[in-house]
Amino acid sequence: MTNTSTRNTAGKSERQIRRDLNNRLRRLEYGAAKDNLLKNPGEATFGQRAKRALILMMLTALVPGGAQSVTGNHRLGRIGLTVTLINWTIIILAILGLIIARDFTMSLAFNQYVQSIGIFYLAAISVGWFILWLDTARLIKFVKLKPSARPILGFLLVALMVITSGGAAYGAYLLNSSTSSLGAIFGSGPAVEETDGRYNILIMGADAGEGRTGLRPDSISVASINADTGKIVLFSIPRNFQNARFASDSPLWEVYPDGYTCGDSCIINGLYTDVTSNYSDLYPTAEDPGAEAMMDAASGILNIDVSGYVMIDMDGFSELIDAMGGVEVTTGGYTPYRGTRPDGEWGNAWWGPETYTFNGDDALGFARSRKWSTDYSRIQRQQCVQQAMLSQFDVPTLVTRFEGILGAGEQMVETSIPQSQVGSFLNLGVKSQRQEMERLTIGAPDFGDQGEQFSTYPDFDEVHQRVDEILSEDGTAPSGAHLMQPTIGMYFAQADNDEPTANWEPVPTQPDGSEITEEYLMWAEDTGQERLLSEAAETNHQCHPG
Repeated sequence: MTNTSTRNTAGKSERQIRRDLNNRLRRLEYGAAKDNLLKNPGEATFGQRAKRALILMMLTALVPGGAQSVTGNHRLGRIGLTVTLINWTIIILAILGLIIARDFTMSLAFNQYVQSIGIFYLAAISVGWFILWLDTARLIKFVKLKPSARPILGFLLVALMVITSGGAAYGAYLLNSSTSSLGAIFGSGPAVEETDGRYNILIMGADAGEGRTGLRPDSISVASINADTGKIVLFSIPRNFQNARFASDSPLWEVYPDGYTCGDSCIINGLYTDVTSNYSDLYPTAEDPGAEAMMDAASGILNIDVSGYVMIDMDGFSELIDAMGGVEVTTGGYTPYRGTRPDGEWGNAWWGPETYTFNGDDALGFARSRKWSTDYSRIQRQQCVQQAMLSQFDVPTLVTRFEGILGAGEQMVETSIPQSQVGSFLNLGVKSQRQEMERLTIGAPDFGDQGEQFSTYPDFDEVHQRVDEILSEDGTAPSGAHLMQPTIGMYFAQADNDEPTANWEPVPTQPDGSEITEEYLMWAEDTGQERLLSEAAETNHQCHPG
């Protein structure tokens, strides 16, 4: 044995012998260096080492665990690849679910228990990915890279670590915020029921401003949503609507058997405060008796079963629009608002006929303005802003402004819709964006003009007929078996509330035919020309989203 070893090493220097032994050891441990540079970069060139570092980083970013598998750390690699396979399976199933069973998939995604599991899962993914990145940095062996390449490749590794591991951590944070906010906004009560193929949701804009006794809904609408197609018909009820009828199964039937008929003090937006203060015992299980009473009134007025409500704080409304990045509307008239006049003084300024991207405060001011105007013009502007919000509340907006939208929603919304139905209604919201919203005001101009005082002395038979007509055209119609059916007259005309801009009324001008200017409006106000100001505001009900 000794003789053979002596013969094999004869003629070699001690340095050569040591090199041969080291090479043999490397081949035993890593394999031939020239055949597998990913496992052993020791004999590779600087360029090959940099290329190897890039490959390992791309593997960790795209196939976590891949870098460990190809370099020999098979145990850690197997764990990473198994989790990667699970992740891709979840992603593929989610995509298929959105295509095949979107309603079920979205409902599952917004289930609070599924979200809680998702928070911990994303947090674990973040930690695991971070460990893989640290191990990848070890495998790259930065000390063997060319000095000039180290900072570039090091920056790339850190950037990819932040994008991947940090992205998973941020996803866990957003999901936790979502779970907390949804829990604060939506309760765990019974599901909102579908009636005659529709969900009928009462939407109230709450206003508890200075000088008012209690909270009063400043805007009142019912969104009737086709449960299949998502198409929305928006019925707006003027806040000064009188003689409201109630559903026959309403507790208020005994208190107001002839309807809410006590004169000017019984306009519908006072019903909320009246019931909250005096008749809350009629709704012993309700969290908000006033809202339940408003639902009963809306059911009786429209002859449909209103089964859910959303109460929107008007100040929070502006926060939501700001969180969305503003809302775009085109107006076909002059609308006054509180702002800086042309002379630099604070007072009544005007928006003219133009396209605007309103921030939250301006959108609220535009929707609520009624100086030198009417409640009916105001209602149409409110409908326009609501429709603009719906049309512009898309997936990119939700993704990029998710946290702000959730925060605003938590501050502004009270609703009877349970969290279990959030996914279903979001799915309907996605469908509704592909369809035109229809709008009907229960008063002028859709039922006569302002002089006829339809909202003071409503013809409920006309209202029920029009509502039935619109919903029938959408493939659904109310059964109305449990609601009051007054027998007064029939009204068959179809309101056209979605006229294109080309069919709008001409914008008012000055008496000499010239264009109205801000200076002219300021002069008219300063000189007490109320008639001129009212004429200037005549067409500010003309508005469309975008």
